[in-house]
Amino acid sequence: MEISRATPSDATIIALLARITFTETFGHYFEDKSDLENYLDHTFNVKKLKSSLTNPNNLYWLAYLDELPVGYAKLKLNSPSSFLNESELCQLQKIYVLKDFLSKKIGLALQNVLLEEAKSKAPKIWLSVLKENVRAIRFYEKNGFEKIGDHDFQIGKEHFEFQAMVKSLQ
Repeated sequence: MEISRATPSDATIIALLARITFTETFGHYFEDKSDLENYLDHTFNVKKLKSSLTNPNNLYWLAYLDELPVGYAKLKLNSPSSFLNESELCQLQKIYVLKDFLSKKIGLALQNVLLEEAKSKAPKIWLSVLKENVRAIRFYEKNGFEKIGDHDFQIGKEHFEFQAMVKSLQ
């Protein structure tokens, strides 16, 4: 396994991984598939990801297994949370791994690289995870994250309940 810091030239790879992994994770929640397609087209298009990759507050990593891109992670610097009364926070925005590679501990490797970088940037890191994604919640709890609150998110006609979690980096 190899993990490397992503650059704007990786936007196409991240866009494809993002579309696939988001659909694998959340696709079954959408009754109206056009809501899912609209979200994917808007959120994970190459132009938007290139722009995100040039923002100094967004740090991305790509995971490769046998030279195949199989996952990615995103750390957002200077990202306050309504659940925490602190200004210097990082957000673990994304860790996604293709379903066929979930058993290979790629998510853990991506998280470790991301957390190592975050330690030099802020005293705490937070994230949001779908409440129904029990596997992810267990993963984060096992890695020192604690629940701090709940919030809703809407995509098209679908409403999602998320759990916010935090971890001290000190």
